[in-house]
Amino acid sequence: MDILKSIEHEQLKNKIPELKIGNTVRVHVRIKEGNKERIQVFEGIIIKKQGGGVNATFTVRRISYGVGVEKTFLVHSPRIEKIEVVRVGKARRAKLYYLRDRVGKAAKTKEKIGARIENKEIVIKEEIVPGESEVVETAETVEAPVAPAEEVKNETAEE
Repeated sequence: MDILKSIEHEQLKNKIPELKIGNTVRVHVRIKEGNKERIQVFEGIIIKKQGGGVNATFTVRRISYGVGVEKTFLVHSPRIEKIEVVRVGKARRAKLYYLRDRVGKAAKTKEKIGARIENKEIVIKEEIVPGESEVVETAETVEAPVAPAEEVKNETAEE
């Protein structure tokens, strides 16, 4: 692995949620104001995903006080605390830019019928604990004589 890829690999998060276009998500973002830090929640519909690796981004759109607001988040950003899937949306396109022209209920995607909200996570890299990988346990099996099934049936019938 060259130097750039190794540095990028260190910056990747271990697990990321499965993000699909059309889903309504709640993104918990750490915001720093002065010397204080707090978590702010941004809830909206994912209208696009782009990029890959450490540069992967997704854009979330919501209507706030009658004005459309879009924010683009880096998937592997340390500022993102967590991402929750609120609703599973039905989208047949890769980018939902047409939602920008819609107002009210028309600005939402249809919900997939029967879809359960599952917290599926994609494992990017697995943490390897050095002490555990070296220990290998072997289990010994002890064979005990087993009585044939017919003999067991005969004994219960006689009693």
